[in-house]
Amino acid sequence: MDAVIQKAMKKMPKMKTNAGAKKRFKLTGTGKIKRKHAYKSHILTKKSKKRKRNLTYSGQVHKADVPNIKQLLAMK
Repeated sequence: MDAVIQKAMKKMPKMKTNAGAKKRFKLTGTGKIKRKHAYKSHILTKKSKKRKRNLTYSGQVHKADVPNIKQLLAMK
């Protein structure tokens, strides 16, 4: 009987954070999600200085994508 009670009392397992997402996204102090720009890893010779410079800075995740990212980061 004790085994039946213990089995019923178990909690659901915790959500796992997606390993790829935790490497790619960071939270800001206000709770927004930062991301890095793509197209800055190779084939840089044909890209202008201005374009490469603008790809250096981080951006924010679009509001339409925030719920999916939060789910991957186990925040929801």
